[in-house]
Amino acid sequence: MDMKGLVALLRINNRRKRIIAGVLFTLPWFVGLSLFYFYPIVMSFYYSFTKYSILKAPEFIGGQNYVKIVNDPIFWTSLYNSTYYATLAVPVGLIFGLSLALGLNQKVRGIYLYRTLFYLPVLVPQVCLTFIWMWMLNSRYGLINNFLALFNITGPGWLTSKTWSKLSVVAMAQWGVGQAVIIFLAGLQDVPQQLYEAADIDGAKMWHKIRHITIPILTPIIFLEVITGLIGGLQMFTIPYVLTRGTGAPANSLMFYIMYLFRHAFVYMNMGYACTMAWLFFVIAMVLILFIIKSSKWWVHYERI
Repeated sequence: MDMKGLVALLRINNRRKRIIAGVLFTLPWFVGLSLFYFYPIVMSFYYSFTKYSILKAPEFIGGQNYVKIVNDPIFWTSLYNSTYYATLAVPVGLIFGLSLALGLNQKVRGIYLYRTLFYLPVLVPQVCLTFIWMWMLNSRYGLINNFLALFNITGPGWLTSKTWSKLSVVAMAQWGVGQAVIIFLAGLQDVPQQLYEAADIDGAKMWHKIRHITIPILTPIIFLEVITGLIGGLQMFTIPYVLTRGTGAPANSLMFYIMYLFRHAFVYMNMGYACTMAWLFFVIAMVLILFIIKSSKWWVHYERI
């Protein structure tokens, strides 16, 4: 073998060793992905066509779960509650978060302390936060109704009324808006100051600068927040579960989709039906996300380099 052939063989051997080493280093990740993600996904799809109570072997029943779920009124109620919540919580969170970010982006004394204070509620576990709000929204001795009574206003039953219960959950969820504020603040740092200076020369007001400069530049971040907020909103579970101990009271007005799925899986031990709900949730969420992605070409503006 000549020298060129020997060099080529050594290169092949070194490349093969690097490939083997790379495979060995990534093998734990692939094993974890297969065991804890891919396998459960495949099996949940199979179980959605079975009658499965965990304690007994699954019994294949075809599409009966899907037929049953269409005729389940509580399923439609839970889907409506989750959609209603997400439809309100996402835009309210965007407006609230962007407004706070704009305020916290000002160069004033102690601004870092203010940013820290507005982010602190994110660190509070949702269970603790829910108990605090249960006290504040209590219709008899709650802080909010007692405050309204000072102005001779009778506060509603925030958590005991079908009308106000979901709105109360939307308000409670806004305490976690600090996470979106941090992301918006990072985006505001990248807005070119020359654009604001040019707008000032033209005599633009604050609202015009926000509308025509700030928001268009932040649309990629808004796009991200809309998708993540929609997924999180449809998956709302902790707050209504703690508020109602999983019952969805009053009158199922707080029976959210994931909570109803949880009850079928671990209360009624009807895992096949729960898997059916999980796959329907996946389809619904995917359709909504694809719609948002398709519509983004009309309202999301990416900076051209």
